[in-house]
Amino acid sequence: MSELHKFLFEGLPVRGILLRLTDAWKEILQRRAQNAETGAYPQAVRQLLGEMTAGAVLMQANIRFEGALVLQIFGDGPLKLAVVEVQNDLSLRATAKVVGTLDETASLSQMVNQNNQGKCAITLDPLKRHPGQQPYQGVVPLFDDIKQPIDQFQKVIEHYMLQSEQLDTTLILAANDEAAAGLLIQRMPMQGQNNLSAHHVLRDEDAIGKNEDYRRISILASSLTREELLSLDANALLHRLFWQENVRRFEPQVGDTAPRFSCSCSRERVSQMIRGLGQEEAQSILQERDNIEVGCDFCGLQYSFDPIDTDQIFSIPAGLQPPSTDAIQ
Repeated sequence: MSELHKFLFEGLPVRGILLRLTDAWKEILQRRAQNAETGAYPQAVRQLLGEMTAGAVLMQANIRFEGALVLQIFGDGPLKLAVVEVQNDLSLRATAKVVGTLDETASLSQMVNQNNQGKCAITLDPLKRHPGQQPYQGVVPLFDDIKQPIDQFQKVIEHYMLQSEQLDTTLILAANDEAAAGLLIQRMPMQGQNNLSAHHVLRDEDAIGKNEDYRRISILASSLTREELLSLDANALLHRLFWQENVRRFEPQVGDTAPRFSCSCSRERVSQMIRGLGQEEAQSILQERDNIEVGCDFCGLQYSFDPIDTDQIFSIPAGLQPPSTDAIQ
């Protein structure tokens, strides 16, 4: 069962979140494995996508953004794109596109950053946009300040969050075929509520790397092994790391409030995509085959449009088409 635990350290400017995705993560893998056209992800992609999924859920749970948080990596290599989308209720979906062959033990650089062209992007798409409002997006390269490739995905997110929130963050991520898990430790802001839109005060930036309490707890968190993160229950894990600290835990999010798989694809949204192709292009497809077939990369659901369905798409005025609000189509 997937679960999320929030906690803080009494009297210290440090907070944390512990996450383990089980049923939600296995459903993502199962749906992909059942896709006759693509088959299962290679092992290296499964591990990376699992770490991305855990990282995206931790970020969304941390900032409590009213809308979708979309985490993407892309660049040069066999892994052309990996995407995770997490809604404000922690419903989530994830997918990856691989072109060509990929070694089962490939590193992050080998998969997507062979020539230091890889990037990580995080998009915040508000649930209810104001007129003229655009999603906020931040992009960082998959290399550090001296242009050395970063081969641990958790370090990419730490770098991103330091730049965006101006707050020290420690992130531990791990994934296998049974679970995707993560631990986030963060120095709390001096004032106000920070988020990935880079709302911060100068005192937050000035305090980077200087808080001794955060540094001590970060060192403790960094001692956590991948195997412990994937196997220990929340009580055992937090006691193992922080038994000397005064930790205040909040009600865990399990069951209906836990992170869970959910796909927002729909026939209406696919209709919009076909309309975007234009009537001439749609008709040319139908000259070659009986139906226009579109599959959802996230959940695997197939949508079919015959010539009558396609004519109906273009017979409805554009202004009457239902709006699309999600960042990922």
